[in-house]
Parts: sequence; structure tokens; C-alpha cells
Amino acid sequence: MNEVLLDVKDMAVSFGGVRAVDGLTFSVHEGEVLSVIGPNGAGKTSAFNCITGFYKPSAGSVTFHGIDITGRRPARIAASGIARTFQNLRLFGDLTVLDNVRAGMHVRIKQNFLDAMLHTPRYRRGEDAATDEAHKWLDFVGMRYDRTARIRNLPYGEQRRVEIARALAREPRMLLLDEPAAGLNHGEKARLLDLMRRIAGLGIAVVLIEHDMGLVMKVSERIVVLSHGREIADGTPAEIRSDPAVIEAYLGAEDEEAHAEAERIAAETGPGGSTEVER
Repeated sequence: MNEVLLDVKDMAVSFGGVRAVDGLTFSVHEGEVLSVIGPNGAGKTSAFNCITGFYKPSAGSVTFHGIDITGRRPARIAASGIARTFQNLRLFGDLTVLDNVRAGMHVRIKQNFLDAMLHTPRYRRGEDAATDEAHKWLDFVGMRYDRTARIRNLPYGEQRRVEIARALAREPRMLLLDEPAAGLNHGEKARLLDLMRRIAGLGIAVVLIEHDMGLVMKVSERIVVLSHGREIADGTPAEIRSDPAVIEAYLGAEDEEAHAEAERIAAETGPGGSTEVER
């Protein structure tokens, strides 16, 4: 097992007396593909927001590569090597595909105000390098549309690819994907599955929130299950599929009929999970 890259301990955050995250503890190893799953309202996105600085935890700690990043601003956390995407696309609709990806490199480009104002040689070199790298990541994610087109004119699935390319352009050590398969068709989900495996092949840890259990079972090395803001299970896809606590959280019952239904679903999906994602 690779070394621990992210270590979340006893993390909590509340909204108006409601505990969205309640004593959450889990870890992510270098180069690992880990899924965070759970029923709606389980606290998955709130946990992501705490890790990336959009929420400040009321308790607990977040350590990344041995450094405590708890409560730091999002820009500082991004600069430390964590990139993310969102449930709802956060792209600049009036900018081109290339400029959207280049925007993700602002934490890495070494320019100052005078360079930009005077278009110094250093500024031009930086812009040329950013453009070349944007093309590289767009190639990597398989984006083949016109890269000078405004992002709002692209199909939804291609916009998702651009968002992932922008996150990768930051050269992160860990990539958080919040429901990346939402709104995608079968073919697009199959390409997303391949893309996540190739990202992990670069040595980048991938952590995703996802409701498509077929995708989760195929791509994950390990799965963390949340319910009411707390971790209730942590294991391999095979272990999670038959875990009684997971069955109860998803079906809301402990009776034999509920367990029989869960076992039927597991049998139909088989060891690889649902057939919803094309092979």
C-alpha cells in the first residue's frame, strides 16, 4: 500500500444546528482511486468542501502530504496539490475552451502585474507555455472539439471533459471529482471510466463522489460509505457490496426483505458492478 496522502480525522461541520459532517475519519493513499458514496444528504459534498477550504470544519483536522491544511483558504489548498470539480459545472461560459483550461494554471504561472501590462518576454513565454500545456491536457482527456469555441456552445459531456482538463492543468497530486458521471450517457460514462484509470496511472490519487454504482464498483480500489455525515463502512467493492450497514443505509431497513433485495441487486450486477457502464 502506498503512503497516506490525505488524512481526515474527526472532521465535523454544522449548518444551523444540523451536523452535515459528524466525526468523519478516512484516508486516501498516493495514486489510489477511492469513491465516497452514500444516500442523498449523507454529507459527501460537505466533506469535499471542508477538504478544499470552501467550508471551515468546526472540529477535526485535514492533513495533506503531512501538512495540516485545516481551514486554509481554497487558493492555498489548491496550490498545495489538490484540485477538484463540482456537481454543477464551474466553467466560464463566454471564454474559449483553451482559456478555460489556461485559467486553471494561474497558481503556477510566474508572472506579475508589470509583465502583464507591458507584455514582457517573460509574459509571452508564460502564455505560450500555458497554451501548449492546455492543449496537452485537452488531448489527454480526449477533447476533440474546436478549442477556440466558447465553452457554452459545447455539448454537456465535452464541458465535463474540459472541467477535468482544467483541474489536471494544475498538476495536482489528488483530484476530487464530485458526481462526474451525472448527466452523461452510457458511452460518455465508459470514456469517463477509462479517463479516471488513466489519471490514476499518472500517479494522481482520484477521489470521487458518485451515485452510479456500476461506475463506482468498476473504477474503485476502495470505497468509503457515509450516512448522516459519518463513515459507516470502508473497504473494497466486494466488501462494500455485502456490508449490512451499507444495505441498511441505502434501503432504510434492516428486515430480511430489504437484505434479500440488496442481495438480488448484487447478484445482478456481478463482481464488476452494474452493467450501466459499457465495457
